Amino acid sequence: MFHQPAMVEESIQGLNVRPDGIYVDATYGGGGHARGIIEKIEDGRLIAFDQDVATGENLIEDSRLFFINHNFRYMKNFLKYLGFNQVDGILADLGVSSHHLDAPERGFSFRFDAPLDMRMNQKAPLTARYIINSYSANALNDVFRNYGEIRKTRFLVDAILQGREENEITTTSELEEVLGPYIPFKYRNKFLAKIFQALRIEVNKEIENLRSFLEQSLEVLKSGGRLAVISYHSVEDRTVKNFMKSGRFSGEPEKDFYGNVKAPFVLVNKKVIVPSREEIRYNNRVRSARLRIAEKL
Repeated sequence: MFHQPAMVEESIQGLNVRPDGIYVDATYGGGGHARGIIEKIEDGRLIAFDQDVATGENLIEDSRLFFINHNFRYMKNFLKYLGFNQVDGILADLGVSSHHLDAPERGFSFRFDAPLDMRMNQKAPLTARYIINSYSANALNDVFRNYGEIRKTRFLVDAILQGREENEITTTSELEEVLGPYIPFKYRNKFLAKIFQALRIEVNKEIENLRSFLEQSLEVLKSGGRLAVISYHSVEDRTVKNFMKSGRFSGEPEKDFYGNVKAPFVLVNKKVIVPSREEIRYNNRVRSARLRIAEKL
């Protein structure tokens, strides 16, 4: 099953879709958001991106859709190639999809015994297996701290270093076995989720790609165009929040000579939008979703 999109109505409403507008769905996935946008455009266009080759099996057949099988970090170049220098709205539903989590062979979830892979783009060279078996202690510490937001990482890294000296760690179960004695049983699932999240983000360079995408969004959006981003963990959400607030990832806005703030966006929703209880009830995986919408000045 492909990804069940989060907050479809809220995000598309936030884009303020015009019938003749040009829009970007930066994370096509199962096409849930794309369908919602296409329903609202008439002679407009939707340019959709997704780096997973499996996405091609689930494309909407519609002449208004241009699908590009690449990561959204290449958005600006492909838009220019297609002749769309500026667009009216951009939507991104970040994070890992249900399709990835439910495909054991992809190695995204500790629910299955699978190869340590975690690549969204299966042609990419970096895998979780390589990270676990080849990264230095300092590099592993950085991955778990920065992307898993795990404060005490030394015991995890020491366990990995010791484990890989004896045998290469190649599967999700082997990694869990190595780390198991050092994880409190009460918090096992939550802790493993943080570890797998950190590895997945590093494998797919998610934060680097997100930053590049956000900067490009500012360049390609028309004045009055809108950017809607759904994130699923605090590392993503903080990056999006700071950029929408100030145009900078630090969150500190640029000021002119007189001290006036030079913010490139105005926030459409000053308070983050979260899924309704009803949506969480039928799709529990959206429970951590956070939607932010901004309009370019």
